[in-house]
Amino acid sequence: MKSYILIPITLLSIVASWFIWTHSPEYVKQGGPLLVAGLTFFFLTMTFAIERFIVLWRAGGQGSVSGFIKNLKQSVHGGDLDTAVEACKKQGGSLANVIGAGLESFRMQSASGPVTKETMDETRRALQEANALESPNLENNLTALSTIASIATMLGLLGTTIGMIRSFHAMSRAGAPDATQLALGISEALVNTALGLTTAIIATVLYNYFTTKVDTFNNRVEETSYEVLKLLELRKGS
Repeated sequence: MKSYILIPITLLSIVASWFIWTHSPEYVKQGGPLLVAGLTFFFLTMTFAIERFIVLWRAGGQGSVSGFIKNLKQSVHGGDLDTAVEACKKQGGSLANVIGAGLESFRMQSASGPVTKETMDETRRALQEANALESPNLENNLTALSTIASIATMLGLLGTTIGMIRSFHAMSRAGAPDATQLALGISEALVNTALGLTTAIIATVLYNYFTTKVDTFNNRVEETSYEVLKLLELRKGS
């Protein structure tokens, strides 16, 4: 997500969080202004999650990836590189973009002469460069999710600490403890803790899910690239 998009989204999240806090029931409002920060991080988590779901969905391209790989290998094995390249363009996913770049390089190199070791090296380099361009797009904002998970946990603990300070201060007064201040401190502690832990749990689950999806993609790219290179090397030997 670009910074020029992230900044207004963050500001909008802060405004929405402030509005929700000021119009919440009294027991929620007792969480204090710190609740605004907790709600902001919650909204940012949801924003990053939606953005990552859209990016990964687009990265899958059109149709079944497994079916695409099967048809691709058949075309490469049969020597029909034009069909293989067109299939990559039509599929449109990240995997297809990487393999398509390698096939394009191989086709240009082999068009000017026999397939040599230099041809395979250039093809391998094209695959690596294309993968280096695709991977950052898939990994973008994952660090932000991990950071939010850590900060949300600490915000929850900070809210707990502030609430307990308020509670013990009410109990330390001479005579009967101030029941209102005591309840306010406990409520502040629990509300902030609940929001912080909820945000942290959601962010951690999403981070692990997206990381697994990206790792699966990278493994599939490496496996498919290796198989395609082996098929292309058969043409070198033939």
